[in-house]
Amino acid sequence: MATVPHSPEGGESFRIVYETEEDGRWLAEVPELPGVMAYGANRNEAEVAVTALALRVIADRTERVKKPPKAIRFL
Repeated sequence: MATVPHSPEGGESFRIVYETEEDGRWLAEVPELPGVMAYGANRNEAEVAVTALALRVIADRTERVKKPPKAIRFL
């Protein structure tokens, strides 16, 4: 199970985990945000896609709780 490491600034850091599929595509996932995963033709494309999706999820959560995050980092 993944844990969310806290950054020195008091924000949250999210790991991006990568896998390659048999067909050559890359899958990127943020374990701390269930369901946040995306494919790309290469590692960079997968990272961009999963980061954008993670930011959308974080933005939605931020709007619901009406409290801004202190800091966000992707590792």
